[in-house]
Formats: sequence, structure tokens, C-alpha cells
Amino acid sequence: MAKVVWSPAALADMEAIAEYIARDSADRASLLVARIINATRNLYAFPRMGHSIAEIPDPDCREIIVGNYRLMYRLLGDEVRITGVAHGARRRRSV
Repeated sequence: MAKVVWSPAALADMEAIAEYIARDSADRASLLVARIINATRNLYAFPRMGHSIAEIPDPDCREIIVGNYRLMYRLLGDEVRITGVAHGARRRRSV
């Protein structure tokens, strides 16, 4: 089983997304955060379940799509490091 670790950058992404959505609806912000966190639950047992990231030729850089958001992660041995969360329309930063 893999260990799932959130990077500080990914946590900051989640906070910024939640704050932005909460301007209109705190309930919708909470729901989205819960959906994104729930999307990581199967990574413990299935770390390669996400798709390869097209812009990055490294097979250990992967993503899970949650609604309009990309949950990006990198496989590092027995660790799954969540590296970022971004709206699908935004340009991707390096993982």
C-alpha cells in the first residue's frame, strides 16, 4: 500500500480554490473539497489509477480529474505525493 502525502503547494491550491468558491457558496466549496479528497482514497491501493499527464513525459506524473479540476500527483517509490490541484482551464505548473 502506498502512502499518500499532500505537498504544501497542493494544500495551498485547495485552500485558494475553496476560498474562491466560498465567495458564492460555502456549501459548494465544502462539497468540492470533499470530492477532491475522496478522489485520493483509492490511491493507497491503486497509485497508478490516474492518467498520465500529457504535458509531462514522465509515467510517474499522473492526474485524476474531479469535475473541472485536475488533481496532479507524482509516484515516488511507495509514496503518492499530491503536487497540485488546478482548474482544468489553467496552465499546468511543473510537478
